[in-house]
Amino acid sequence: MQSVTLAYRDVDRLPVICAIRAMAGRHYNVDVRVAHIGDEDAFEAALFDGSADVLIEHLEFLYEEAAKGKKITMFCSPSRGGGLHLVVPQHVRTVQEFRGKTMAVRTSGQPHAVTLWLRMMGLEKDVATVMVPDGEIGRWGQWKKVASGECVATFMSPLYLPDALAAGLNVLPVPEIPIVGHFAQACISSFAGGNSELMRDYVKAVLHALAWLIKRPAEAYAELQLELQPQMKVANDAELKRRFDSVVAGIKLKPYPTPAAVANTYEIATLEYLGAKGLNPLSLWDLHWVKELDDDGFIDALPG
Repeated sequence: MQSVTLAYRDVDRLPVICAIRAMAGRHYNVDVRVAHIGDEDAFEAALFDGSADVLIEHLEFLYEEAAKGKKITMFCSPSRGGGLHLVVPQHVRTVQEFRGKTMAVRTSGQPHAVTLWLRMMGLEKDVATVMVPDGEIGRWGQWKKVASGECVATFMSPLYLPDALAAGLNVLPVPEIPIVGHFAQACISSFAGGNSELMRDYVKAVLHALAWLIKRPAEAYAELQLELQPQMKVANDAELKRRFDSVVAGIKLKPYPTPAAVANTYEIATLEYLGAKGLNPLSLWDLHWVKELDDDGFIDALPG
């Protein structure tokens, strides 16, 4: 059996990762060996020191590596976007009320996406931001700055929304900026070029996993529940199912990134990794495995 080592940092990725591993072994003779690398520096080194063949996560740091001369291949983008919700006090009805106030921004993930969002909304010069690390306030706890009145709003993952709602905050519907999202995958180009058939089979497994999660979510959850519960550290079945459903709601069947998503994600990368400037971001993307399978009808034929 062929093998691929797939590395991730955040346990919230596990519903997709576990589905990929299940489909890869069951249908495509690929053993997906999952590696959790929580340390940021170790994760960012993983493709280059042999710890991983493929990464699934926020991949902005790879643009800086490419600017240094390393050859990177990004090959699928299953997320619909950032998938975050904007939480505000109950009295706030429109984003125009943000003017002259401060937004709380989580330092992990893609903090600079907020800069692009404020620009899109015409608020970049009128709304301040304050960086709030999880270590200061708890995982995805930036909403506490809103509940206390220190900030007017914050973006947060729907997986962690209930506590914010229980504290009396509301979700304010707003447009999202298109971004590549956190289920995008990448490898070094020499791995992709030297293992074309393995890459094709692995991409088949990714596509099959997406179809399984989207088209048969109850079946997928029933199979993955016992695996997910201890790893995601969620003891309550209803809460685990809610988080699983939130992940599934944020993925798409055909994992093509949009041009706007690629452009925005590259700009976010240049704000965080200054050495990333000067690239054509499309030079890292190779979607031919997805496109060939799509053109052959493989995706449309996946069981529903």
